[in-house]
This record gives sequence, structure tokens and C-alpha cells, in this order.
Amino acid sequence: MEELTSGASGRIIPVFRDLRRSLLSWQSLRRVFVFIQSLFLWFLLVLPRNRFSSSPPSSPSSSSPSRRKFVLRRRDEEDALRRRALAEGLDMGNGCVCGTSLFFGARRNALFCRNWMPISGELKGILIIIHGLNEHGGRYAQFARQLTSQNFGVYAMDWVGHGGSDGLHGYVPSLDHVVADTRAFLEKIKTEHPEVPCFLYGHSTGGAVVLKAASHPHIESMLEGVILTSPALRVKPAHPIVGVVAPLFSVVVPRFQFKGANKRGIPVTRDPVALAAKYSDPLVYTGPIRVRTGHEILRICSYLTQNMQSVTVPFLVLHGTADRVTDPLASQDLYDFAASKFKDIKLYDGFLHDLLFEPEREEIGRDIINWMEKKLQVRETLANKYLW
Repeated sequence: MEELTSGASGRIIPVFRDLRRSLLSWQSLRRVFVFIQSLFLWFLLVLPRNRFSSSPPSSPSSSSPSRRKFVLRRRDEEDALRRRALAEGLDMGNGCVCGTSLFFGARRNALFCRNWMPISGELKGILIIIHGLNEHGGRYAQFARQLTSQNFGVYAMDWVGHGGSDGLHGYVPSLDHVVADTRAFLEKIKTEHPEVPCFLYGHSTGGAVVLKAASHPHIESMLEGVILTSPALRVKPAHPIVGVVAPLFSVVVPRFQFKGANKRGIPVTRDPVALAAKYSDPLVYTGPIRVRTGHEILRICSYLTQNMQSVTVPFLVLHGTADRVTDPLASQDLYDFAASKFKDIKLYDGFLHDLLFEPEREEIGRDIINWMEKKLQVRETLANKYLW
């Protein structure tokens, strides 16, 4: 079987590989940057002149900007509806009460959501799943059933451009929008279950989203804690020029796909069946990464790297030592530097990136459940102490 890859750094690092080979000196880099900057300034200067030209308006055609935008929007909508139908048809498993719904996020995008509840109706707590880059919440059905068997309720929200949600497949215009959607989704669930403790779970880039969302005091106050698996905390570009030109390209050609950043390369699980299932799933985006998406990952990682010491939310971070997509040493730094009083870390020797799809997934799920139960016991102890 050919090796496949997904995740943050495994898809960003190859983006400018060809460019890196061709730029042999800082003088060359400087000349390239000056050229790109000049081209961009020319674009900005010429566009308004064309927009306010005194020439008579031409008849609508397929080449007009407004027509192109309409065609792109229509194409995105049709693709989202197709993916939503596929998401609705996924088997969510037995042994629990499950369902799907649409949630309208902070920017009124329709976001596809799932929920799994214990048959008993008893809830120890609720875990909200924020998936990783290019995947979707439906992949976590087995983990959700493991949670419901221990009387935890589960919700999962597909990001914009992912799974059954609105947007161009694999395109994330802003991870800050995903952070805002996560906050709004948590607020909705807390409104529906005001007395039930809530946890946020994030995998890979979803872990970065969860950590940034929880940095807001209002959101942290609604959480019992967060669980992070293989979080994208330190993703670096392959060459310094990437950090210079990525913001520019993300504005000029945000949807452009880098052909060098494809799905071949780094394995994400040691389970060949799980690996094949992931990349045969039509709801998993396996195309080249889009410029804006890559830039957004670099941006949120930079923010989190600079703000690790300000993290105060209780957390559990889990990482495989053989992960080649995100950096396990960054997870160790988070544990070492975060100001959180209740924090734990577990590194799995030789495990890869998609921890909940490794052969030992049941063990990892149990570690997460044990941590949540430990946190709930601390909550109960403190509550009893205040009563006395």
C-alpha cells in the first residue's frame, strides 16, 4: 500500500519545496519578494481603474468577475449538499441514541453536527469533538460509542469546508472563524444542558482550535477541561520565504492548491485497515492543501507557541512519540510551560498521529475517560468542601 498523509505540518512543509530548491541565496529571495510585492501593488492599482472605468458596461458573460463568483458559489453549494447527503448516510453505530443536526455558526454557515447519547439517559458529562484538518466528526463514531457506554454524551461539529458543512471542501478561510464556531457550539450545548459538565476534545489542528477557544475566559468558565490529541502547536514552514509570501498569496489566490502538497508521504496510523478507510472516505479531503488553509495553520500555531504560558484551562495532552505530522516535543512544552493547575500529559512510545485510529485505540479512549472521571471527582470534592 502506498503511504498516505494528512494533518498540518505534513501538508504544509512540502508546499514550497520546489521553490526552496530554486532559491539558493538570500539575494535571490529578496529579488523574488520584491517582484511579488511589485506585482501585487500593480494588481491593487490597476483593479480600481478597471472598476471605475468610464467605458460602457459590457454585457454579462462567463468571464466577468461577478459571473465567476456566482459560478464558484453555486459549485461550493452543490458540493456541500452532496457531502451533506453522504454525511447523513453514515452509520453512527448501535448501543446509543444518536442523531444529526445543522448548527448555524458565528458567520451563519450551516455546520453539520452529530450527537451520541447513552441509552440510560444518565449523563456524567459531555464531550464535544473538534476534528482535525481535512477529516470530519463522523470518523469518531467508535470513540463516541465507547464514551456513551460510560454515560458520557458526545457532540461533534464539522468545520466549515469539512464533512457535511458549508464551504469549499478542504478550504478554511479563517481558523478564527472555526474558533468562533466552536465557542458558539459550546454555548448552545451548555444552554441545552446547563447542569452537565462539558469537555472539549480537539485532534491535530482541531487541538489548536480548542486551545485557542478555551483561552477566552468566558469559554473556559463553561468547561471542565480540554483533551488534546497530537495538537498542532509548532508547525514551521520548510523555508523562511514561506512565512514572507504566504500572507500575500493567501489574499491574492486563497483557493489555489499546491500540487506538491498532496496525500503521499507520512503515515498517520500503524493500522493499515484504518489508514485505508480514512483515504477511501469521500468526506475526507485528500487533495493538495489550499493556500489560505496553510497560512491559517501557520498563523494559529504561531499564536499558540507565543502564548503557551497563558494557558490556564485544565487539560490532558496525548501524543505519539513517532508522530511525524505534529511535534510531540511541542506537547511536552505545552505541559511544561502552561499555567494550568490541573494538567496531565501522556506520550505513547512509537505511536503515530491519529491516536484514536491506532491499534491501541481502546486503551487511548480509556485513558481519556479516566482523566475526565478524575477531573469530575475533583469537581465533586471541591463542591462538597464548599458545602461544609
